[in-house]
Amino acid sequence: MAIRADGHQPVTRILDQAGYRSALVAKLLEEAQEASAAPAGDLPTELADVLEVMQALVSDLGMTWEVFLSIAASKRAERGAFDHRIFLEYVELTG
Repeated sequence: MAIRADGHQPVTRILDQAGYRSALVAKLLEEAQEASAAPAGDLPTELADVLEVMQALVSDLGMTWEVFLSIAASKRAERGAFDHRIFLEYVELTG
């Protein structure tokens, strides 16, 4: 562990279910912000951190990664994906 290697002592505790999920969601936001600010060369490692947290969240929800990917595929089929670089600026209200 890098903390001990740096000569420090970590102080830890075991979270309950709600605290664990809340901590994972907070960590997901933190890692996403780090990815957003990362230079292009560091982006893959930051995205790996995002993925690690996502995998923990999916597991915490009692799902397999395959089920999660199936949900993502369903949403992609229904709403589309990002592969054509189309950016939604805004939606005009009609009627």
